[in-house]
Amino acid sequence: MRIVLQRVKKASVKVNNIVVGEIDKGILLLVGAQKGDTVKQAEYLADRCAGLRIFEDNQGKMNLSILDVGGKVLVVSQFTLCGDISRGRRPSFDNAMPPAEAEALVTKFCEFLKGKGLEVQTGRFGAKMMVELLNDGPVTFVLEN
Repeated sequence: MRIVLQRVKKASVKVNNIVVGEIDKGILLLVGAQKGDTVKQAEYLADRCAGLRIFEDNQGKMNLSILDVGGKVLVVSQFTLCGDISRGRRPSFDNAMPPAEAEALVTKFCEFLKGKGLEVQTGRFGAKMMVELLNDGPVTFVLEN
């Protein structure tokens, strides 16, 4: 799995101009599932996202996790994160997990986040989505395993 994590003041995702997921302070997770990814990897990455100390404490140091600050999570599936652009000018998506399997794995990832006590909103798998965010910092990380 490949995840782009962004600390946000707010974020939303629309499908056909209708908001299907929206959060205020928290993290936006763009999630791509690749062939060979496992439920164990999804659980590990959910734990990492929940536990990363990327929010500032009273001294202005990144020392608090999303759990510590009571933030929310917006998960948006994004198969283009699995694209290979190392050759040519057109991305290859051969490494992307087939849609049905990817949807099940991303859903499981969301369940792991919820199991940690986080409020999780999502986009709509496979839909053309419009994502808006106000990046806080900006603070952005890439996670994969």
